Amino acid sequence: MSESLRYIQAVNAALTWALDSRTDTIYFGEDVALPGGPFGATKGLHKRFGSERIFDTPVSETGFLGMALGAAMTGLRPIAEIMYADFSFVAMDQIVNQIATIHYSSAGRWKAPLVIRMQQGYSPGACAQHSHSPEAYFAHTPGLRVALPATPDDAYQMLRTAVVSDDPVVVAEARMLYPTRGPVRTDAPVEPVGGARVVRPGTDVTVVAWSRMVSAALDAAGTLAEEGIDVEVVDLRWLNPLDFDTVAASVARTGRLVVAHEANLTGGFGAEIAARAATECFTDLRAPIARVAAPDVPMPAAPALQAVVVPEAATVADAVRRTVRA
Repeated sequence: MSESLRYIQAVNAALTWALDSRTDTIYFGEDVALPGGPFGATKGLHKRFGSERIFDTPVSETGFLGMALGAAMTGLRPIAEIMYADFSFVAMDQIVNQIATIHYSSAGRWKAPLVIRMQQGYSPGACAQHSHSPEAYFAHTPGLRVALPATPDDAYQMLRTAVVSDDPVVVAEARMLYPTRGPVRTDAPVEPVGGARVVRPGTDVTVVAWSRMVSAALDAAGTLAEEGIDVEVVDLRWLNPLDFDTVAASVARTGRLVVAHEANLTGGFGAEIAARAATECFTDLRAPIARVAAPDVPMPAAPALQAVVVPEAATVADAVRRTVRA
């Protein structure tokens, strides 16, 4: 069965599924219970499941992520919401040194089956402290799974996958995707962790993207098709585990690679894809690898300045043209 849902509704549906089907699941964070979440992701859940299953916390990411780890170590499957991904930085010790390492440092005696759910990226008027895309920080950390859904269906499927995983999973959603609508397979079985996906086949160039940049890549591909350039788009979906086989197979078909993400360029996860492609796909490449990203500047709040900084479909299209003509 498929339903037409907005992205944020798909998140709500996945959380409803988790709380309804798993009695070991609890949900907490700032303004998630009575207010229904800062963006409406938990609307109606407190009324349905009560204060023991979904509750508000103090404004202390370090505190409630430590609580999440303790709950996970003692038999629960907590989902902790960080209101903005930017606020995860104050809790990096809990995430990097505790949550990500507990299974290893306990010689397998403890697990951390928990989800850290957050939204990230720019939105009109949001300032530099509310616009980071920190996925590369988490992908750099051994022990963390990292998911970035690009569609309402993936928002539903990948969050359910995260909930049943025995590893800690960071699910980072682009809030600019929340109003988007699409079909959601609400009766689909729970998927395994991982797996990239070719969302548009093509023959001339591969564009690898994730999160909001997938739709930008698809829009660019539509524009470039009118110019005779056939673009293959790969939605990476998971940064850890990384399905590089799908990327390599696509590059083998097209011979060219563009990597696109919203995070700033230096140290972005696109550099990891480019480095691996340069090593593992060297004989397939017919042109230099191109990267599309925000410049290395703080995100401005003014929409006019954001328009200069944020990569969009036109940015991707320009990079593809340069690559094809190289």
